[in-house]
Amino acid sequence: MSRTTIEAPFSETEIETEAERLLAKLMHVDCDSRHSWNIETCCSVAPLTLEINALKKEKEAIILAHSYVEPEIVYGVADFSGDSYFLSMKAREAKARRIIFSGVVFMAETAKILSPAAEVLVPDRNSGCSLADSLTGEQLRELKAAYPEAGVVCYINSTAEVKAECDVCVTSSNVYKIVAAMPQKQILFVPDRLMADNIRVEMKRRGIEKKIISSDGTCIVHDQFDPNLIAESRTKFPGLKVVSHPECTMEITGKSDYVGSTGGMMDYVKKTEAPYFMMLTECGLVERIEVESPEKRFISGCKLCPYMKMNSLEKIRDILVLPRPEQIVELEESLRVKALHSIDRMFEMS
Repeated sequence: MSRTTIEAPFSETEIETEAERLLAKLMHVDCDSRHSWNIETCCSVAPLTLEINALKKEKEAIILAHSYVEPEIVYGVADFSGDSYFLSMKAREAKARRIIFSGVVFMAETAKILSPAAEVLVPDRNSGCSLADSLTGEQLRELKAAYPEAGVVCYINSTAEVKAECDVCVTSSNVYKIVAAMPQKQILFVPDRLMADNIRVEMKRRGIEKKIISSDGTCIVHDQFDPNLIAESRTKFPGLKVVSHPECTMEITGKSDYVGSTGGMMDYVKKTEAPYFMMLTECGLVERIEVESPEKRFISGCKLCPYMKMNSLEKIRDILVLPRPEQIVELEESLRVKALHSIDRMFEMS
């Protein structure tokens, strides 16, 4: 799509002021070589963030941004940023006419489930998720038929079709609490096989008897970390704290100092005194902590999600100017209502 600008151009003073605001936030971001945040870079981005923020007011829109997207989105234009659970709550509370979800498609679907009156837009319809794309509603119905006595729990990284087939939806911040509270001894947990492994370990640690059955999906970021890197890094960097996500393998989580959700990992690093941290998750989270806690020191280890990185300021601006039909998230009302039940149960059980 060709670039379109709002009618009023921005003055040099406005651009310089915005660039200084961005630089104050982004100057400490240094987790990889994709960006060099200096005043020149910020000046090049500033007209776009100014335009987007003006368009948001004009279009009565809010922008929800996952912590894994680029920092210029999180700190330049987002109204709310965080992990899936936090953004689910914000989508539920939203009174905006339009919601732009800078993340991946299943997140935008969740926003539509929770805010049916809003027009929900996704910057890039190809921003999928290896977990959500690993299981269809039909495949889940077949699994349910094979395990008719099981309580059905889906990770939020799933399609609306899958959510509609479940008893309750969970996020990585509440999964253990909800699975432990389920009345059934047998739990069908979809679609994350590695998170299911970690649930088994945690239920055993808590002395709770649950039989966990899972489908075979994995996250293309979190299933790739090498446990040997942890041992090597601990030798090189005494006092290192290793932080990982429950979407990682048990070989990784078993060697980590902390395992938790995106929000939980962020809180742990901010509150923990250590000379070094290794974040075994998507690099966007490291960038957020570099902005908000610049005194923390990180050892390389994070990986990029190609789907999250499909989001850009240009795409957000263009979708505010004139969205294409495929960027508008639509759900059949009967499907939306069924999917809403599993999400409402999550809020009740959390």
